[in-house]
Amino acid sequence: AALLLVSAFTLQQEQAPPPAKQVTVIALRHGEKAQDDPRDPHLSEAGQERALDLARLLSHAGVTHLYTTPYRRTRETLEPLAKATGISVTEYSPRDLKALAEQLSALPPASVAVISGHSNTTPALVLALGGDIVGLETVRGGPALLESEYDRLFVTTLPGNKLPVHTLELRYGE
Repeated sequence: AALLLVSAFTLQQEQAPPPAKQVTVIALRHGEKAQDDPRDPHLSEAGQERALDLARLLSHAGVTHLYTTPYRRTRETLEPLAKATGISVTEYSPRDLKALAEQLSALPPASVAVISGHSNTTPALVLALGGDIVGLETVRGGPALLESEYDRLFVTTLPGNKLPVHTLELRYGE
């Protein structure tokens, strides 16, 4: 009888569905900006260093997708990571975060997407994905990072089942 129980247990294990693989979204604000163009500045030297720090941090993290707004500072923030991983960058509109959230939610299981945004779009995206962020200010009626904050990085997991969304905040660079 004991043998039969072991066999039944083994059969149940083999029939159990595999665990769902999550989509991971890493959202961050662009690096420090230069003062060269008030509308579309490049990264400053500090911002370029932060972009290199980001590439060192994430180049072996299994990143599968990179997204930036059409602005220089967001593109330049992900350039070192794109070069290190060989992944091409996809542009998104900072004015349509709902569409980006839907696109990210529809990525294949086990995807890891890095999104370079702005002080207002980064928290808005995390919130649109169902994540949570503390320590924000309100700018023009919406959530925003402080103007001086460039080091906050938000890792949001989008589970492939009915589990809740989870956001982990990290800090990077100097």
